[in-house]
Amino acid sequence: MSSDVRAVPDAPQSARPETGNRGRPAPTRGAGTAAGIALCGIGAAAALGIGHLVPAMSPLLIAIVLGALLANLVTVPGWIRPGLDFSSKRLLRVGVALLGLRLMFSDVIGLGWGVIAVVVAIVVLGIVGTMYAGKLLGLSWTQRVLIACGFSICGAAAVAATGGVVDAEEEELLTAVALVVVFGTLMIPAVPLLANTMGLSEQQAGIWAGGSIHEVAQAVAAGGIIGGGALAVATVVKLARVLMLAPVMAYLVARQRRMAAGSRTDSAQPPLVPVFVLGFLGCVALRSSGLLSQSVVDLAEEAQTALLTAAMFALGIGVRVSLLRSVGSRPFVLATLSTVWVATIALAGSLLVA
Repeated sequence: MSSDVRAVPDAPQSARPETGNRGRPAPTRGAGTAAGIALCGIGAAAALGIGHLVPAMSPLLIAIVLGALLANLVTVPGWIRPGLDFSSKRLLRVGVALLGLRLMFSDVIGLGWGVIAVVVAIVVLGIVGTMYAGKLLGLSWTQRVLIACGFSICGAAAVAATGGVVDAEEEELLTAVALVVVFGTLMIPAVPLLANTMGLSEQQAGIWAGGSIHEVAQAVAAGGIIGGGALAVATVVKLARVLMLAPVMAYLVARQRRMAAGSRTDSAQPPLVPVFVLGFLGCVALRSSGLLSQSVVDLAEEAQTALLTAAMFALGIGVRVSLLRSVGSRPFVLATLSTVWVATIALAGSLLVA
């Protein structure tokens, strides 16, 4: 028997509502952003808690490990990617900007021009030497500059800031972050032990620790092991290296602008000084003004650590075992060479000026 019911043609793909698992509508981008940020907040809280129990371990390294474990043990839903991207980029840049509240211009000037010259030499020669060694090893320019800035300036924060300027690949960024955190952590016991063996004074040992160790927290930990006098010197010298983030980022942006102009593309060029770097300098100026109470500074320091930890957790989620296997040994060789090179410059400088 014939039927008068005619088949209705399939609706075009664009007209069909987007669905998630089991036919349910997929979450909106706003929900994905909120969920991703919330996940990074939970990961950061866990990393900070573990770091509180084990002070020798950097919460940034713990966050990367936790993120990597999560990504490789369970399936992280793709719809939360907007929140992960927000955390690894926006929250990180805010954290870098707030890092400026740890430093006052008077502290840097109080080091004396000799120590300031040593800090500049550590950053400039450290970057140049690491870039050259990486070239000999056959690494890409972006991988080299990420490791060079991380080891010469301020660790994971410098790596992430540089990655946003030079448009590095995700695996290059993750490799550099992991290397600077791991090698910096290894230097926490190494520098005090070697300083004691060589009979360095607390002033010399403090300059060496602050001038060679990658993360601020790591330099503080090493300075504390050496002694109270070394702790103060190590902290200020390390923060003076952090201040070098501004001119280095400005140079890299200028380079990117020249390359974009040479390629004759119509894409918008980045600002000469990234906004987060201006924010960092603004925070240094604000702290230097004396308008902030110590309680506000302490609160901002906690917020800065939490933001960077959340960003590292988001980056850790991008780590895959297959990615780590494909990295090879060359970045690790460069990390070793860069650590020794930067530490040698810092040691020579400390012996010259203290």
